Amino acid sequence: MQKLTRGELVRKAEELLDNGEVKHVLGWRAGEFDYDLTPSVFDTKDDIEANFRFDDFCGPNFSKYLVKKTRELEGKILVFLKPCDTYSFNELLTEHRFDREKVYVVGIECSGMADIFKIKEIAGEGISKIEPDGEYLSVASLYDDEPVKIKASDVLEERCINCKSKKHVVYDELLGEEGEEQDSGRFEEVEKLEKMTSEERFGFWKKELSRCIRCNACRDVCPACTCEKCVFDNPDSGTQNKSPATTFEEQNFHIIRAYHVAGRCTDCGECSRVCPQRIPLHLLNRKFIKDIDSFYGDYQAGQEAGQRNPLIDYTQNDIDPSEIFGGAK
Repeated sequence: MQKLTRGELVRKAEELLDNGEVKHVLGWRAGEFDYDLTPSVFDTKDDIEANFRFDDFCGPNFSKYLVKKTRELEGKILVFLKPCDTYSFNELLTEHRFDREKVYVVGIECSGMADIFKIKEIAGEGISKIEPDGEYLSVASLYDDEPVKIKASDVLEERCINCKSKKHVVYDELLGEEGEEQDSGRFEEVEKLEKMTSEERFGFWKKELSRCIRCNACRDVCPACTCEKCVFDNPDSGTQNKSPATTFEEQNFHIIRAYHVAGRCTDCGECSRVCPQRIPLHLLNRKFIKDIDSFYGDYQAGQEAGQRNPLIDYTQNDIDPSEIFGGAK
């Protein structure tokens, strides 16, 4: 459960609008379902009072939205960023994807976000309302007379269970308490895959990626995917189909995308969060992160704005390919 309340965020947004510090507020608005919160821009106090939401389903990483919003809107934008979001914010600044002077960052304390898929596994479909109830979530359904109580800690998103840091790396103002970097087990699943034989790993990923419907949600939400024109939308690339029509597309779309974000992925977990097929896409990115740490020394993308990642910052001490591939030339 979140320690910060909706009221605290609303008061801060209204205060900054009132004193002219910002002209717009990037926050959460109700979607089609009670748990379906939609990133939205608020320009008036009335709209904020009536429609601003904040609860355990405010998972979207707002950093990427700033790329377009800072271009489309005149005046400074207030954005609420969770600790994990701030890493993506810094990485986008490093890549000069938006103007820092157009953004006012309010860092917000985060206790972890709820995974609606896990909730549905317990409470079933037809969820009509979800309300906090102490350490629990009270889940009402169209098909049950009584709400189902679910312990909030049992339905955390995977990225929250394996949170790398409760500490913001950038903000103009902080709401709530500042946390610390976490000693998480986020590489444990990667290590399990590494212990498999190559045939077993191929089988694992073939099974997982065969479920991909090429909705492109992972690409569209990823803060590291901000190209004006994506290679996968090129009609001459042979990979522009919207469904896994060929084995090449099925086996390579996510692999190629993972290579494109290697060294820049902050492990925000948005790719897995939005995947309707529940493919563990974050494991591909974490494998790259783990290898970069092993080959070049510990590195966290987005830790500081302006830092160069090891894959583009050559030094004479860089690892030689022969050390990785066992003498291959």
